[in-house]
Amino acid sequence: MQANELNGLSLAYIGDAIYELEIRKYILSLGYRKVNDLHKRVVKFTSGAKQAEFIHYFLENNILTEEEISIFKRGRNSHVNTSRKNINIQDYLDATGFEALIGYLYLSGNNERLNSLMNIIFSI
Repeated sequence: MQANELNGLSLAYIGDAIYELEIRKYILSLGYRKVNDLHKRVVKFTSGAKQAEFIHYFLENNILTEEEISIFKRGRNSHVNTSRKNINIQDYLDATGFEALIGYLYLSGNNERLNSLMNIIFSI
C-alpha cells in the first residue's frame, strides 16, 4: 500500500488508529494500570480539539516540512460528510488533517519522524 496514493480520509482513518496506539503505549509507559485512569489520560491527547491544538503548534513553530504540510492539508481539505457535537468544524477538519499526517508517516515507514513528532506532543 502506497501512502501517496491514498486520499486524505483514508490516511486519517489509519492515522487515527496509529495515533491512539502511540498514546496508549505512552500512557502505559508512565505506569498507569487502572483502566479508568488510562482512559482519562488518553482522552486528554486524543480529542479532536487536542489534535487540532497539536497541529497548530507544529505549524506555528515551523516543525513540519513542506511535504508534511501538504499531507496535513490533503486530510484537512477532504470532503468530510459528518459533524461532531463537541467540536467546531474547523478543529474537526484540522484534527482530520493531523490524523492524515500521522497515517502518512506510518504508511511511508517514516517511523523516525513519527516518533519525533510524538515526542514533541508528549513534551507539550
